[in-house]
Amino acid sequence: MNALAKIYTELQPKLYAYFFIKTSNSAISEDLTQDVFYEATKSIHTYRGEATLSTWLFKIANNLLKKHYRKKHYEENLLTKIEAQPTLPFFTTEQLIELKDEAKRLLVKIEQLEPPLKEIVLLRILGELSFKEIGDLLELSENYVRVNFHRQKLKLQREEEKS
Repeated sequence: MNALAKIYTELQPKLYAYFFIKTSNSAISEDLTQDVFYEATKSIHTYRGEATLSTWLFKIANNLLKKHYRKKHYEENLLTKIEAQPTLPFFTTEQLIELKDEAKRLLVKIEQLEPPLKEIVLLRILGELSFKEIGDLLELSENYVRVNFHRQKLKLQREEEKS
């Protein structure tokens, strides 16, 4: 058995248990566990050996779990905001249902964006963070965040007009 297989065999059950305790969902736990190893293989060049490999993997796991909770919170928050919209006298019930459906379609389209772009859009729209705050959080330049947010916003608007 090579070293990588040995590490996987040893740490996979521990990571899975960690995620299962935190999420109480086996499917999410499996996905997050696999994501840890994927992220680790992508960024193995950054591992400096200052901590044990298991510590480094659990740091990745912790970051992925935080990202999972943020995503879940934002989606729930958006749906709550959509559903909590007061019924306005100049909108019919059918029009309000259409507005909610459009918002749900927009959320699905946002979910399909690539990870850094999706995070930028969600943090801007749902978190109502400034471009600087988003840049600091995601370790990206403010200008990169600003430009990519506007590009994605225009792209989503064009897609919505086509629908």
